[in-house]
Amino acid sequence: MPEAAGTKAHSTTTPPADPGPDRSGLRLGLFVAGLVFALIGGFGIGKLTADGTQPADAASAGGGMAMNTADPNANHAHAPGTAQHDHGSSGMTAMAGAELGGLSLSGSGYTLVPAATEFTAGKTADFRFTVQGPDRQPVKQFAVVHEKQLHLIVARRDLSGYQHLHPTMAADGTWSIPLTLGAVGMWRAFADFTLVDGAGAQIAATLGTDLVVAGDYRPVALPAPAREASTAGFTVTYEGTPTVGATQPLQFRVFRDGNPVTDLEPYLGAYGHLVVLRQGDLGYLHVHPDEQRVPGTVKFWVAAPSPGNYRGFFDFQVAGTVHTAEFTLTVT
Repeated sequence: MPEAAGTKAHSTTTPPADPGPDRSGLRLGLFVAGLVFALIGGFGIGKLTADGTQPADAASAGGGMAMNTADPNANHAHAPGTAQHDHGSSGMTAMAGAELGGLSLSGSGYTLVPAATEFTAGKTADFRFTVQGPDRQPVKQFAVVHEKQLHLIVARRDLSGYQHLHPTMAADGTWSIPLTLGAVGMWRAFADFTLVDGAGAQIAATLGTDLVVAGDYRPVALPAPAREASTAGFTVTYEGTPTVGATQPLQFRVFRDGNPVTDLEPYLGAYGHLVVLRQGDLGYLHVHPDEQRVPGTVKFWVAAPSPGNYRGFFDFQVAGTVHTAEFTLTVT
């Protein structure tokens, strides 16, 4: 049997008349003690890894979605050069208490820096911004996630307006896109992206900034909750009920003239996208659908981060045109 750690192996010769102490019992005791020590040490190291650290590419600057560990089919791997972005069987897995995205200009050393935040109602103007790193220089390396390096969501603070846009980045790291804000009031812009840091790690982030359209602001009341919405000749319904702290399915169906639409087309790498904003602070969640689907339906897995009212914006594409159905959801 191997010797205990810290002892030197050697042989002894004992006269038959005096066998001495039973060394087999001593060796068995040392072996058992060493095994217990190894088990305790392994548990301590495992707990330190589980509770104290996380992979760099799972970090989220400024909040966002937590990984779903309850669903074994979640968190599908992506091809090289793309960021890990939670979708598939549990697209939105932000659990109760998870920090929502878009509530801050900065996070984890990265900051959203807009060139200007004032707009005129109904007048198109370029919206320009950079994402600055800890060195206060514009970040220029972004991973492609759902076919784009950056998704820009713009919504009025009373949740009566919504746009899903894709700006372009110049060589100096400046993002820009023509933007039209059609109503007076406060708007919120969410930059949803995955950057690549100097060490090659991917960091998912959603940073937000307010945009101002001066004038006589009259907020619009949030529509009552409903399971049916109409847009551009389509009727969209959904089934399921969001629950705080428990992932539940929300399944959307698209109809035209009373008939199910079975020719939904992929849009940004998926058959639908769902952006959910919380009333009050506009906490941001971006959800991608289950990859297993029935034609004419799009299913998302949702866990509400808190009770309250939410506005959901469901994007889908038919015949090359993207449409958005809007819903009010109340979580109790």
